[in-house]
Amino acid sequence: MIKAGIIGGSGYTGGELIRILLHHPEAEIDFVFSTTRAGKKITTAHADLLGTTEMEFTGSINPDVDVVFLCLGHGNSSKFLQENQFSKNTKIIDLSNDFRLQADAVFEGKKFVYGLPELRKEEIKKANYIANPGCFATAIQLGLLPLAKANKLGHTVHINAVTGSTGAGVSPSATSHFSWRNNNVSWYKPFTHQHLGEINENLKFLQADSGELFFLPNRGNFARGILATAYTEFDGSLEEAIDLYKGFYSDALFTQVAEEPIHLKQIVNTNQCHVHLHKHENTLLITSAIDNLLKGASGQAVQNMNLIFGLGEGIGLNLKAGVF
Repeated sequence: MIKAGIIGGSGYTGGELIRILLHHPEAEIDFVFSTTRAGKKITTAHADLLGTTEMEFTGSINPDVDVVFLCLGHGNSSKFLQENQFSKNTKIIDLSNDFRLQADAVFEGKKFVYGLPELRKEEIKKANYIANPGCFATAIQLGLLPLAKANKLGHTVHINAVTGSTGAGVSPSATSHFSWRNNNVSWYKPFTHQHLGEINENLKFLQADSGELFFLPNRGNFARGILATAYTEFDGSLEEAIDLYKGFYSDALFTQVAEEPIHLKQIVNTNQCHVHLHKHENTLLITSAIDNLLKGASGQAVQNMNLIFGLGEGIGLNLKAGVF
């Protein structure tokens, strides 16, 4: 059994990891670290686990676990690793944005590999340290990577994406509490969202002259999921685009090219990404949808763990969508 540690277990991504790993046939949770809830039962933060686990949060770590997941706020993972040492055999999967960019990928001698399996599966299999992608970055890249791979992303790309309130984290804020978010939609960080850095870097890894991205993120009045639409000029036919996408994702376990228009309910509570294509005159519309806490965070982190340890990629991730 793979012994796993979770740092920052009381938040949304930490809770999702606990839920997945409690039922993972090849892994077991060794400890769940929390600075705010040490000594308290995990169910005090994640009440849905009542009857599933009696584990408590701890304020100490086991440095010899096989893998540790860092579910900390952006900027805090590097600080934590400076203050806490793990064994040289411990794999580290970081869910923050601290190590995603190439300029930040080497930290205290550790080389972090960007953990998007659809792009870097072979590198992930050999890695000891993973920088898990951002949620918007996952949805948008899975919508655009096939075009970049085919050198057909040379025009400007306009992206509009809406995310659920869990994307803002567990700590309440002015734009996440119920009375503001309910029956409401708003944009934020127009054209400047922090995920643009990793998106651009990976698109240009495939196509150096890929077009400029204009990304408008939106807050939705629902809890979880991301629906992203991107449109750009495309010279080929819709059938050619569909063949291109199906070819790119032919061995991708969790990314599917849908024949019918997609919606959030078909992917929420799963590790799936569904992609749909629509052509209007010379414009290709790409729609992609993921669960921001699973394929956009904890599910993808476990997918990466499975790859690192030579397990079946989908082990522990056979999750069902709540369609109705």
